[in-house]
Amino acid sequence: MSISLPENLPVVQAGAPESRTALVMHGGGGPRTVLPIVEHLAATMHAFAPTHPGWDGTARPDSITSVTQLAAAYLARLLEHGERDVVLIGSSIGGWIALEMAVQAAQDERYAGLIGAVIDIDGVGVVVEGEPVADFFALDARGLAEAAWHDPERGYVDPAGFTDEQRAVQQANGRTMAAVAGPSMSDPTLLGRLGAVNVPTLVVWGESDRIVTPAYGRAVAHVIPGAEFVEIPEAGHLPHLEAPEATWAAINTFLAKS
Repeated sequence: MSISLPENLPVVQAGAPESRTALVMHGGGGPRTVLPIVEHLAATMHAFAPTHPGWDGTARPDSITSVTQLAAAYLARLLEHGERDVVLIGSSIGGWIALEMAVQAAQDERYAGLIGAVIDIDGVGVVVEGEPVADFFALDARGLAEAAWHDPERGYVDPAGFTDEQRAVQQANGRTMAAVAGPSMSDPTLLGRLGAVNVPTLVVWGESDRIVTPAYGRAVAHVIPGAEFVEIPEAGHLPHLEAPEATWAAINTFLAKS
């Protein structure tokens, strides 16, 4: 079965089309969570952030039932568009997709030169002994804020204030995440495959992340050849939202030499 993305996925993009391409991939919170990354990169790159199929009311093809398949679909789309030297930037599940894309690209000569660098921001996806991924699906809104944010009050959104439409979208997003990422939000084979990554890689982590801890992030960076690890103070699972200036500094320094 061929794996392809729907043609009409919503995409937010910014920056000059002739600039280097950055594919920005969101996590379970949806595309709005990575909009600041797109806006930041627009000054020097052509950044675009698609809505993953199945999020925010979009359709998910039957052929996409895992992150491995979603990564393959994104690689195929980049190749179709004639891209080269793309920077992959992913947050949470998006970081997992980015790493899976980098592994697949390194192992398939069709994708030679397609990927130029990877930035993984608090990405889930691997299994690290002693550092389990938090049980996202068991967390209520308060528990999620406490696990994901350095300042839980800043991240907490009272679900009682949701409209019926917002609640339906949130529930559908959760079903898609469960279908694609699985209940454990991890692939037990991924950590052992990351040694294949052959492009510059930056692993960025919020020091207060309790969805996946900094120790988990260091384990990811450790197995990727030449990867850099940067911990962001006073930030949780979404450091680009809680501590943007420190996050931009880490990303800018990395991209300047990658």
